[in-house]
Amino acid sequence: MEIKIINIQGQEIGKNIELKDSIFNVEPNDHAIYLDVKQHLASSRQGTHKTKERGEIRGSTRKIKKQKGTGTARAGSIKSPIFRGGGRTFGPRPRDYSFKLNKKLKRIARKSALTYKAKSNEIMVVEDFTFEQAKTKEFIKLKNNLKINDKKSLIILNNENNNIYLSSRNLKDTKVITAKELNTYDILKYKNLVFFESSIEVINSVLDK
Repeated sequence: MEIKIINIQGQEIGKNIELKDSIFNVEPNDHAIYLDVKQHLASSRQGTHKTKERGEIRGSTRKIKKQKGTGTARAGSIKSPIFRGGGRTFGPRPRDYSFKLNKKLKRIARKSALTYKAKSNEIMVVEDFTFEQAKTKEFIKLKNNLKINDKKSLIILNNENNNIYLSSRNLKDTKVITAKELNTYDILKYKNLVFFESSIEVINSVLDK
């Protein structure tokens, strides 16, 4: 499929770019998308949660009351989970939530997500540009020209551009990444995908295998 290239003023430049069917028009695999998003979210978890169990609580080890004759249940330690200030039973421990997925499945997931975006006409390609200095006002002007000022947008660069990144950093509904950093979670999270013209070549080299 072909898509028209526009400039930073939001105007067509009379040039089209080919979006490969092998990437932007595949048979979507929803389960691959699910697994890739699940892995992304799991890998972002810190896993530093921790509570103390009865063996880790500081406190007296004396028997708090005699074994028999009280008419209540026996109790041998103030650190028991049934008492206030006692340890927690089966509390959370630090752990790593990440898990592995093979590269082929992750490619299928990204292709499937890009296909959904292409079918929904939520992809645009912009002629390569840069900012002379980092200014949020310039980036807001760009979004207005592209008519995406009120939508969550993902800007995909061909390579790192510090001025563009810093200009967008204060905007909560916008994220700037490079083509090699493109992932399934971000593709689905943001309403519009704005590709640099040269970033399409990078996407082709990464996903068209």
